[in-house]
Amino acid sequence: MPLGARFRVGPDGVAGTNFALWAGGAEAVELCLFDDRGTETRLPLTELTHEIWHGFVPGVGAGRRYGYRVHGRWDPWTGARWNAAKLLLDPYARAVDGSFTLPAEVYGHVRDWPEQHVADTVRDDRDSAPYVPKAVVVHDDDDWAQDRRPKTPWADSVIYELHVRGFTKLHPDIPPELRGTYAGLAHPAAIGHLQRLGVTAVELLPVHQFAHEDHLLRRGLHNYWGYNSIGYFAPHAGYAASGTAGSQVGEFKQMVRALHDAGIEVILDVVYNHTAEAGELGPTLSLRGIDNRGYYRLQQDARRYADYTGCGNTLHVVQPQVLRLITDSLRYWVTEMGVDGFRFDLAAALARSMHDVDMLSPFLAVIAQDPVLRRVKLIAEPWDVGNGGYQVGAFPPLWTEWNDRYRDAVRDFWRGALPDVRDLGYRLTGSSDLYAWGGRRPYASVNFVTAHDGFTLRDLVSYEHKHNEANGEGNRDGTNDNRSWNGGAEGETDDPGIDALRRRQLRNLLTTLLLSTGVPMLVAGDEMGRTQGGNNNAYCQDNEVSWLDWSLLEEPRWRELTALTARVLALRHRHPVLRRRAFFAGTPQAPDGLRDLAWFTAQGAEMTEGDWYAPAATLGLYLSGRDIPGRDARGGQITDDSFLAVLHADHRPCDFLLPGPPWARSYELVLDTSREEQSTAPGTLHRGGSALTVEGRSVTLLRVAE
Repeated sequence: MPLGARFRVGPDGVAGTNFALWAGGAEAVELCLFDDRGTETRLPLTELTHEIWHGFVPGVGAGRRYGYRVHGRWDPWTGARWNAAKLLLDPYARAVDGSFTLPAEVYGHVRDWPEQHVADTVRDDRDSAPYVPKAVVVHDDDDWAQDRRPKTPWADSVIYELHVRGFTKLHPDIPPELRGTYAGLAHPAAIGHLQRLGVTAVELLPVHQFAHEDHLLRRGLHNYWGYNSIGYFAPHAGYAASGTAGSQVGEFKQMVRALHDAGIEVILDVVYNHTAEAGELGPTLSLRGIDNRGYYRLQQDARRYADYTGCGNTLHVVQPQVLRLITDSLRYWVTEMGVDGFRFDLAAALARSMHDVDMLSPFLAVIAQDPVLRRVKLIAEPWDVGNGGYQVGAFPPLWTEWNDRYRDAVRDFWRGALPDVRDLGYRLTGSSDLYAWGGRRPYASVNFVTAHDGFTLRDLVSYEHKHNEANGEGNRDGTNDNRSWNGGAEGETDDPGIDALRRRQLRNLLTTLLLSTGVPMLVAGDEMGRTQGGNNNAYCQDNEVSWLDWSLLEEPRWRELTALTARVLALRHRHPVLRRRAFFAGTPQAPDGLRDLAWFTAQGAEMTEGDWYAPAATLGLYLSGRDIPGRDARGGQITDDSFLAVLHADHRPCDFLLPGPPWARSYELVLDTSREEQSTAPGTLHRGGSALTVEGRSVTLLRVAE
């Protein structure tokens, strides 16, 4: 104990490394040490305690490369796939040296067997050691004593989803040798942009060590997003500027510290639902060769894997050793790497008991009682691809969720496709229909319009169809349900009218997102008009298609969009009524008898039940700041300005009758998305009861002046 490779000085004063590997059904385990020339030395681990093979090796210190060979039966028909010819990565490896290229030698079976339907049953006895990366012993006694975590409350959080490599690869103010790396993200030029925007947390696409899929390598492509993990403790070596002999660990920590110093939390997108070993025809890299039946869910035909992820396999989370692997990994990233939370890819797969999704599953139960993990930010992608896998709104307290129903409703409203506005009303105000149970709060909803998976925001208003030909899959990959509208032309256009309309739609979507109750999530580059040329599944595009084009900020039109994003975020940070910690009651909360939330038609009348069931392109949302639930730091009542937001999705202007007393005697214009530049918009006063001309396809935000 603990599992993995840990350098220490023994009680007799001898320094060395203790190696420990869980391999429940194995017959023998060999530790394989490699010197700088690649020469392998095999040491049998003869100690076996509680299914853990272990041994202390004197003289082995930081930087030493190693792997395991695990002996056992080859019997794929019963799920046994031991093959000691394959060098295996330590599941607890803290650093990985080298990359996975997946030649035929790294497969436990004969990959190119002529009869592919039985290829997985034919054992391949070629040595894989020359072709696979090695784990690295890391000695790290950093105690984080000087680190100051921001600890931003959920209600005040604004998440910015980014890719470590893509965000920094083309940044002109980051030194070339640091671009695309953890050190690049820690650079003041990168952090300065985040600070100017006003985001409070970065959500990093997977940074666990991952491998590239064989089908991509055969097409000359690579896995860019990283949702193909193989090392749950190791920072992905490809993002390190300092080398891969263990220094990537320190570089990652320095990045976290730099972000913390800027008041920005670090959330990791983690993939514990499957691994890079894929299905029965996949490579043998780690868990499959250690104990296939112990780590993976198998079908009744034990040759086959239960696949709730669409990636070939699913980790068997109800098994204690698998659950321990995941929770040990999570605690490691919190306590030793400094991160502040996690977004769980396909979290419903982790919540499955034997087959069905179970909100009392071992995984969720362990997280709920863990003294470390229950205190960090936990975000579920609340679905998987199996039966009953869609679980939006069902995760227990402590969890927040990606809310795809918010995404769909907002997209449909601004493209004129909502049959009525019932769903939109819930989404704009925290989705109480989904989350107002069990003491959950509005910030249980992570609101987003775009994510890494799908169109960028600019492409959402420029393309009605995906254009994924560059992925080499005949444009069959990626969703067809884009809920997008191109404004009259597919793709880039020279038509100034369409171009202006698209920029207005971008302003509408961003403003709607940032004014909605819940936790907003932006995608890196959306604030400056990043495009992927209509590719809505750029998972394998490690190039200019996916990298953030910082030259966009040299164009006035995109600088203005960035400025608007920062402006609305600053408004959100200043006004607690825009980041409520409790759901709206819809009933009188203040002494004057006004409700905390009211909805208005374009005629200035409060919406009736019938109005909610009718198509509508214009919606007035009144947010009262007179009496906000909760107390300030001194126990006092929280009060704020009141606001009226008018969302108008029709292409024609309309006269919106502003609600008069008791709602307001006058309103001050705060922003108007029909304007390219907002500096000329604020300050204009409008009398309550008067008609305000609202331009077509725009958001108008007004503050109650008196």
